[in-house]
Amino acid sequence: MSQTTFHIAVIGCGHWGPNHIRTFSSFPEAKVVAAADVSRQNLERVGRAYPGLTLFEDYRRMLAETDIHAVVISTPTSTHHAIVRDVLLADKHVLVEKPLCRTAEEGEELVTLAAERNRLLMVGQVFLFNRGILKLKEYLQFGDLGRIYTMVSTRTNLGPIRKDVNAVYDLASHDIAIFDFLTGATPLEVSASGAAYLQPGIEDLAFITLRYPNDLLAHVHVSWLNPRKVREITIVGDRKMLIWDDLATIGPICVYDKGVIREPYYEDYGQFQLLAREGDISIPRIQLEEPLKAQARYFLDGLRRGSLTVSDGKSGLAVVRTLEAIQTSLAQRGTPVSISRTKPA
Repeated sequence: MSQTTFHIAVIGCGHWGPNHIRTFSSFPEAKVVAAADVSRQNLERVGRAYPGLTLFEDYRRMLAETDIHAVVISTPTSTHHAIVRDVLLADKHVLVEKPLCRTAEEGEELVTLAAERNRLLMVGQVFLFNRGILKLKEYLQFGDLGRIYTMVSTRTNLGPIRKDVNAVYDLASHDIAIFDFLTGATPLEVSASGAAYLQPGIEDLAFITLRYPNDLLAHVHVSWLNPRKVREITIVGDRKMLIWDDLATIGPICVYDKGVIREPYYEDYGQFQLLAREGDISIPRIQLEEPLKAQARYFLDGLRRGSLTVSDGKSGLAVVRTLEAIQTSLAQRGTPVSISRTKPA
């Protein structure tokens, strides 16, 4: 694109939308010109905070009446497909909050439509722009940990409780995107168990196992019913191990020079014992930045380049495929489900 200033609009001004307005407004090459929300109260709140915005209760009017290049969508997951489709048909670029949509069929339609319209479609997987996660990617790319055996994530808190999606779509979508990003692959098979205690048919918690290529096993624990907020990933390699803790005060990553070694057992040649090897613990220095701002910068750079390589529509669709497989396994009480054969539930 030839424009030096991109006009941005935001649909959805509840909890997260105002943060998008704030971050995009901080860039000289972007100007947030409009916002839409079905709630007049939400619109009045952002109008007071950002007096220059043109406000709409109907986003379709905003698309028709406003000169905009790109739209940020921060609405409930159940609305994503219809809104993203309308925005793409209006020939606007899209940044939509995770997950892309509810079903792979919906996702395929959106990815195809974006390609046909030559519009960017980006999914707001904000943790892919977290400096700690980027450091994990660096460790894996350079092979510092050796062969990766397992990755385990825990993402818990007491709420917030969603009504349109369960804890898997709300929380595990983050960790699936992170694991796909770190490995450069997608799961081959999933199995999951969960329970719906607060709302019938909407799981509050789940325990998910994903099998990636090269026999890499990943596990995800998500819950809205936990007394402690946890955002943590453990990666176990045959050389070193590490823990990423997004809430740690001393630094988000600890690297453990630990592993298992084969100790010869000399009574019989060729026998050995498996012994734990203890080494140092290091905390790398990481220059932190607000991930949402880094994500906004990347989207603006993508508008200039005309392309995306991270968190695009195709990777967002891959996450939705995995989410669908998890839903199928939940319904079958933990039966392993091959993602390649998964159909929409």
